[in-house]
Amino acid sequence: MSKEYDYIIIGAGSAGCVLANRLSVNPQNSVLLLEAGGPDNNMNIHIPGAYTKVHKSKEDWGFWTEEQEHVLNRKIYLPRGKTLGGSSSTNAMAYVRGNSADYDGWAALGNPGWSYDEVLPFFMKSENHAQTESLDKKYHSNQGELHVTTSEKFKTSFVDSFVNSCAAVGISKTKDYNGKFQEGAGLVHSTIKDGKRCSGAAAFLKPILGRKNLTVITKARVSKILIVGKEAKGVAFTKNKKLQKAFTRKEVVLSAGAFHSPQLLLLSGIGEATELQKHGIDCLHELKGVGKNLKDHLFCPISISTNTQEGINHYISILNQLKASWNYFVCKKGFFCTGPLEGMAFLDIHQQGNPVNFQFHFTPIWMGDQYGYDAYDINSYPKADGLTILPTLLHPKSSGTVSLSSSNPFDVPVIQPNFLQEKEDLLLLLKGVKLALKVMEQAPLKKHRKAFGLKVDKKNDEELIDHIKQTLETVYHPVGTCKMGKDPLAVVDHELKVHGIDGLRVVDASIMPKIVSGNTNAPTYMIAEKASEMILTA
Repeated sequence: MSKEYDYIIIGAGSAGCVLANRLSVNPQNSVLLLEAGGPDNNMNIHIPGAYTKVHKSKEDWGFWTEEQEHVLNRKIYLPRGKTLGGSSSTNAMAYVRGNSADYDGWAALGNPGWSYDEVLPFFMKSENHAQTESLDKKYHSNQGELHVTTSEKFKTSFVDSFVNSCAAVGISKTKDYNGKFQEGAGLVHSTIKDGKRCSGAAAFLKPILGRKNLTVITKARVSKILIVGKEAKGVAFTKNKKLQKAFTRKEVVLSAGAFHSPQLLLLSGIGEATELQKHGIDCLHELKGVGKNLKDHLFCPISISTNTQEGINHYISILNQLKASWNYFVCKKGFFCTGPLEGMAFLDIHQQGNPVNFQFHFTPIWMGDQYGYDAYDINSYPKADGLTILPTLLHPKSSGTVSLSSSNPFDVPVIQPNFLQEKEDLLLLLKGVKLALKVMEQAPLKKHRKAFGLKVDKKNDEELIDHIKQTLETVYHPVGTCKMGKDPLAVVDHELKVHGIDGLRVVDASIMPKIVSGNTNAPTYMIAEKASEMILTA
């Protein structure tokens, strides 16, 4: 039995939760939100310090890349949230907007309305920053639903040493990389409220579940967007092993993320004709850019063990986890109140005053001195404490694709990011590793050091490059696969409408024409806020 709605939203991730909230404000609008994963009732989702326990669980899609030719033929893990809130329910909770030049660049590519001055109000609309009084109110708000804070319930001494060591090599201190200037090193801003993760579901969806005009269906796997002529009329989805259909009076909004959004367009007959033909899918509308332009951020660890026991490794043992649990549930403080990241630095890796092109993530975790650990399983880490700087490539030249493995919607897509295909990416990471090593040698961090985790000659480029390739991971910030623009590979226009198809928009990180200079969750909320306004005023 099929039903009809004004709006159908595919995916209850960061963008989908914002859309569901904003589009259902008017009780005259009926809204259907479909989520392939289940409810976010895993306790570990909501405890910031339990971050690593959500990976490789039923709340994680658990994707892998194809073998990466330029990264020792490794297949690299790609975690993605599979629950209400999507990856905002499984990520490291960093709130980073990126650089103003990112959005001015989008506008310059022929996307009116997307300059920094024009998108800033949409960042602020969502935000409820706990430290607003100490920040520039031109850039921050305490009126939105998404709670943001800096460390208040748990902080190691390591992060202050990191900030001071960055300053010693010319990276200035900052309290607000989301303000007027992004450059500098400081405490991470996190989507946490009162010691609990503030996901897209917690912020935007759960408070409005009582709205009678909003229907949320979990464990609903969309298999196809129903296209009649050149117009989206509804969706087909599977729930409890039964195929169902839902139809729209106004629009279908695809918010399934940078892997699933292009996959669904392809399964629906929208994409490059030759690829669709390979899988026996009729091409209803050719858009050559669907699944192209895949970009992601990359990092690798530079670790030291420490003389003191105050970092995250300290809590790997069962006894210390029990102590931390008591502290968290009874005293409402301690390690479990915070995420894995304590500090950030944004810089020009060439240190010549150019726009930000590099990032350091800082975490009070000791990665060890072996390559056998699993970056997504903290139990594989040493129990001795330590800290890590993760030099992060922000603007990779290498570009990849998302394509179909078959016409079966339950089969995983083929994800080929081509990491380090362009040599410049490797050379910039190498330069970042060298700068991170220099930061580690400064007095504020050096005083903590017991041993280096990097068992190579730090002056030998070939050995450093081998370390990069052995330990490289994605920051799981995939974007760009349904990019916005006017060029031949653009999938959506500046209003996020799919080129050539009426009644269909894509609203998620896949629309980014170029990847932003920082973590991608905050920009995804902004994209959804702006899209909601465009939809409601259409």
